[in-house]
Amino acid sequence: MEAIGGEHQGRTTSIRKVALASLIGTAIEWYDYFLYGTAAALVFGQLFFPGFSPVAGTLASFATFAVGFGARPVGGIVFGHFGDRVGRKTMLVVSILIMGLATFLIGLLPTFDSIGIWAPILLVTLRIFQGFAVGGEWGGATLMAMEHAPANKRGFYTTWPQMGVSVGLLLGTSIIYLFALLPEEQFLAWGWRFPFLLSLVLVIVGVYIRLKIMESPSFRRLQEAGSQARVPLGEVLRDYKMVTLLVIGAQCAVNVCFYVFTTWSISYLTGQLGLSTAAALSAVMIAAALDFFAQALFGAWSDKIGRRPIYLAGSAFFGLFAFPFFWLLNTGSVFLIVVALVLGISLGHGATYSTQASFFAEQFGTRVRYSGVSFGYQLAGTLWSGPAPFVAAALLAWTGSVWAISLFMVLASIVSVISIYLASETFQKDIDEVEPRQGDTVASVSRNSGGGETV
Repeated sequence: MEAIGGEHQGRTTSIRKVALASLIGTAIEWYDYFLYGTAAALVFGQLFFPGFSPVAGTLASFATFAVGFGARPVGGIVFGHFGDRVGRKTMLVVSILIMGLATFLIGLLPTFDSIGIWAPILLVTLRIFQGFAVGGEWGGATLMAMEHAPANKRGFYTTWPQMGVSVGLLLGTSIIYLFALLPEEQFLAWGWRFPFLLSLVLVIVGVYIRLKIMESPSFRRLQEAGSQARVPLGEVLRDYKMVTLLVIGAQCAVNVCFYVFTTWSISYLTGQLGLSTAAALSAVMIAAALDFFAQALFGAWSDKIGRRPIYLAGSAFFGLFAFPFFWLLNTGSVFLIVVALVLGISLGHGATYSTQASFFAEQFGTRVRYSGVSFGYQLAGTLWSGPAPFVAAALLAWTGSVWAISLFMVLASIVSVISIYLASETFQKDIDEVEPRQGDTVASVSRNSGGGETV
């Protein structure tokens, strides 16, 4: 009995260590990624597109923000392939190195006044590297947590890397906030650079932590059996077509609304409503801090009642809240603005983002899980997240009102609700089903209801 208890205790400690490492590593990567979005809203238009009008400069700045999302599916494909062939851990170390170096170099970039057109070209290039790196980050961090977790707590532990996103948003926004307290001339001259340069220190911490954790048990078993897929993405496209489409559609609401809340709204609050930069960033920081705890609660709850009900409710909430969100913002009251962002981020994003990691990962077999979740998740980022701030800014410029943006959010909510309704529940699924060995014929396996392979 003692031996069994000791083994269980060691397993629990290992899971907690992996979950914490996933949270910290993901927080560092998303700190880098969100830092760009905040800087795009506040300074990049002036420094890298100075010849444009304020509106055109903001649009151009958000366009470079969207470019990073275009690179994410490529990163998802590359990292997913080697993550399914070589291992999850190695790919996570590589992804954080690429992300950290790209972010650090953004902090060193000369502006348009110094080198002309090369400034925005180099900015876009480094943003592409950021997108490539984060394309491999999410899938690997998610699988490391989920494949280490006990079956009845997969939702809770898989939420930990998701919570790292809130930490990254909070950390990135907080650092920008501190330097934004400088006089505007100093902030534009050099203050904005320090948060990017800090990335070098953070990435060293992240690499050290990730080198200390063990490879996923599910992948080790797959590797020992010699059952890795030869071309994982090929199997995904062959056997999981409908699952992949539903994964992409399910993310529409959370991806569109989250980036409207956290990236575009900063520009709207400061540029249209006259709110100070400090007040706008503070509102996002408060919402991000509460989102951290909300995700933990929703993730644990999904182990009790399932992923679909929570994810469905959160996605529907985005559509219902689309118009009230702007009603609260347009009051100009700092308190009501904070309430709007807290409700949108903590309830809507908290419910959806906390559950989608386990919900999506459980849809795919171990052989192709890294490729499947990365490809579906990152392609959705390209389609929904990247264009969201740009579309919101363009709709405001076109209509002169926020009602069009609210309709944009409602449409995104409808797409997600339909996709989630059509998807299968997964919270009681055995994720370590026997996988076909290399060389097995397609005829030797049967297909389950989700399109995946089962012996």
